[in-house]
Amino acid sequence: MEHVIDVSGLEPPGPMEESLTAVASLAEGDHIRVLHRREPFPLYGILESRGFDHRTVPGTGTSFEILVWRAGDAAAEAAVNQTINR
Repeated sequence: MEHVIDVSGLEPPGPMEESLTAVASLAEGDHIRVLHRREPFPLYGILESRGFDHRTVPGTGTSFEILVWRAGDAAAEAAVNQTINR
């Protein structure tokens, strides 16, 4: 299942805090789509250190969309890949 959070209107550190809170509660097979106005480079290292994978794509309503799932979760990664390849 995909969960969408829009942090594009938040000022720092809001986008980072909201993103980290959202990914912490991910269930197996789920992923999060973060809608962001900037590419959140600092977020990537934090996600990786906490056991998450991510992929960043151009957004449709925002500049960037960051898809995040738990590392090793094959079902979530497959869902992300399917979403990206549409």
